[in-house]
Amino acid sequence: MSFRGDSRLDTSQVEDARGRGVGGPVLIGGGGIGIIILIASLLLGVNPLADYTGTTPIEGPSSLADCKTGADANQRTDCRVVGFVDSVQKFWDDDFALRGETYHQAKTVIFTDVVQGGCGTASGTSGPFYCPEDGRVYLDTSFFDELRTRFGAQGGPFAEGYVIAHEYGHHVQDELGLLQNSGTRTGPQSQSVRIELQADCFAGVWARHASDTGYLNAPSDAEIGQALDAAAAVGDDRIQRQTQGRVSPEQWTHGSAAQRQKWFMTGYQTGERDRCDTSGAI
Repeated sequence: MSFRGDSRLDTSQVEDARGRGVGGPVLIGGGGIGIIILIASLLLGVNPLADYTGTTPIEGPSSLADCKTGADANQRTDCRVVGFVDSVQKFWDDDFALRGETYHQAKTVIFTDVVQGGCGTASGTSGPFYCPEDGRVYLDTSFFDELRTRFGAQGGPFAEGYVIAHEYGHHVQDELGLLQNSGTRTGPQSQSVRIELQADCFAGVWARHASDTGYLNAPSDAEIGQALDAAAAVGDDRIQRQTQGRVSPEQWTHGSAAQRQKWFMTGYQTGERDRCDTSGAI
């Protein structure tokens, strides 16, 4: 994926929490992108870490100050996160404005190992997630390596862009009031799966318009392939087959590999968020 070398990055949209120590219980989520069960429990008013308030920060120098241009994003993972966040939020800000709506930007917090936020203390092993309690995206960038080593994806910069755009898809849902009835049921037709597939579709909508934001060149077919490969790698059926040797559809929370690819492509091919209605038959 090629960022435009002269594009100016806005690091204010990303908080660097790397190098901070966090004490207390750790919330462990599922293996897919986004912890939908965590989101559902919080929306239902259940916070498993409600009694935990302490953190122990370990101060360290932030390197995000060096992320100034698209050229930096082409060289460094953390700068690439900044670039993708800037692009995704620029798109949704414009999309909302065209409809007479207001989009409220959400920061991304990059961290190492564990992080404390509005949804409690989470481990990097949970995967990236959106927290509706504080309206932030949380990301341990080591997940990008895990896409290859743990989930068998081919990886690549646009796979990283897909991951970030998917989590911001949840923020868009939050802005539109679509996370309020997420439910806790599982299975291919469950509301949790529909929410995840819609976030995949929103990621595809952004991908269609990524070059319009001024940060990125238009993605090639190969780069769209990276996103599709990542979406498939974190499909519930793929993960279940890897971890337990069998597929149990009744336990799905994110959707199958085929479903995730289908809805990303729906967003990418149409470029319209209104085409991301997953409430009907999947």
